[in-house]
Amino acid sequence: MADEDLELDDGAEAKKGGSKLKLIIILSIVGVVVLGGAVGATLFFTGAFSGGGEEAEAEVAAKKDAAPKPAQYLPLDPPFVVNFGDETQVRFLQIAVEVMARDPSVLDAIQTHKPAIRNNLVILFSSQDAAAVGTREGKEQLRAATLTEINNIVRKETGSKVGLEAVYFTSFVMQ
Repeated sequence: MADEDLELDDGAEAKKGGSKLKLIIILSIVGVVVLGGAVGATLFFTGAFSGGGEEAEAEVAAKKDAAPKPAQYLPLDPPFVVNFGDETQVRFLQIAVEVMARDPSVLDAIQTHKPAIRNNLVILFSSQDAAAVGTREGKEQLRAATLTEINNIVRKETGSKVGLEAVYFTSFVMQ
């Protein structure tokens, strides 16, 4: 009988040892899955899965090079002098305009198409209302309209989607 008790105890201990082994295996598998998920999430959020190999490297390099280029300015000399009608008298407007772009090819296009740009700006400036351009808001609206007009001409003539970033009135005289 004592021998039977020993055999039963060994079987119970074998079952306990087997369950401990199963528990260790299960915990190991869960640990590997969690670690793999963490590594996968890290790679996903860092963009490692964006694919493309060389294309992805080129894209990263392009983003590094995408730092803004320095601003370049070009005056549209001579200043614009236009007359426009007021309800009481004829008025004159003199505006000195400078444009800003970061792409030298845009400034080259402006130089090339300066006659068309000056023509459209003379028409734009001469159609203004004296009371409107006498206010800060009116000047800002005119500046925005000037930027739009120049960009429209550059895009139409060159087919480029790149344009000016800003237009500045460096002198603004009304009489």
